[in-house]
Amino acid sequence: MRIGFDAKRAFFNHSGLGNYSRTLISQLCSLFPENDYVLFSPKESNGFKAFPPTNSSILYPKAFPFKKFPSLWRSFYMGRSIAKQDIRIFHGLSNELPMDIKKSNARSVVTIHDLIFLRYPNLYKRADRAIYRSKFQQSCNMADAVVAISEQTKADIVDFLNISPEKIHVIYQGCSPLYYERTAQETKNRIRAKHCLPREYMLYVGTIEERKNLLQLVKAKQEHKIELPLVVIGRQTPYYEKVKTYIEQVNMKGVYFLKNLEQEELPGIYQMAELFLYPSSFEGFGIPILEALNSGIPVIAGAGGCMEETGGRGSIYVNPMKTEEIAESIHRVLNNPDLKSSMVSEGLKHAAYFREDRTASEMMKLYKKIVTNE
Repeated sequence: MRIGFDAKRAFFNHSGLGNYSRTLISQLCSLFPENDYVLFSPKESNGFKAFPPTNSSILYPKAFPFKKFPSLWRSFYMGRSIAKQDIRIFHGLSNELPMDIKKSNARSVVTIHDLIFLRYPNLYKRADRAIYRSKFQQSCNMADAVVAISEQTKADIVDFLNISPEKIHVIYQGCSPLYYERTAQETKNRIRAKHCLPREYMLYVGTIEERKNLLQLVKAKQEHKIELPLVVIGRQTPYYEKVKTYIEQVNMKGVYFLKNLEQEELPGIYQMAELFLYPSSFEGFGIPILEALNSGIPVIAGAGGCMEETGGRGSIYVNPMKTEEIAESIHRVLNNPDLKSSMVSEGLKHAAYFREDRTASEMMKLYKKIVTNE
């Protein structure tokens, strides 16, 4: 079977959507090498080690005007390229399909990661919301099947986009296999020295934006006298200035913002942490939670959304707007070795449910079902 992917995010996005795309493509190529895999990309890129897999091919727009305006090709003319490649299944990995997908004769799947722009419209510009809604709605309508990365996302697709539940398939995503292996102590020492990390610390990983509530976490540390340092990793948005201003106003010590990390360093940074904190108000999946569970550290996350799906019974969930609740949970874990050990053990068991071989197998089963019309 010849399978095509919208691989833009796989080649150009270093975080969530990119990780999802690279991991799924790599696992499918590894577990089902009998198929042909074609990665459609708007332009050339060589920014990732060991990607793309050797048993895949890449297709770029080469003719004018699409080489000069690749986004035009990706959104409105890629279906014609898909047809020329005799693709049986085309998968839009990041919330959208090309508008001319029906001209390709390929069956199609689209993965919807979240509808946060509809649930929290105040966090997005009106024009962006309109564009996203149009793309997501049309893609779900055109697709032969919709993949949701969590039950929460499936419920949102039904509620906000009025898509039939029978058309939506929940197939959980995994995290990079880098997090399955334990980092050598020598490597950890090198990472610690390179980034001037404290000997012990709590860890936050995620975009520094309003709904993820880093400011509430910082306030909890300050107001409730949590002495353990906090290490923060994430892309900075304008919300970062609010966090920075608060830290400066109270003359707060012990918060480290890390930059210029290599992907290969992240597992070691997770594994050296005492505790992972993810006080987000809402997520489509929350992949940093899964990275932390696989790294063998306890997790405290925001209650609600999909976080309890991802974190499982072994994690602790808090109201992310209540600093005293965040602080109380942190103190509980840090002062109770038995609780911490139990959370780690339960977390590792739960994380095994999201391994990529399972995800890839479920996805391939869906592809075959669509092609055979069963």
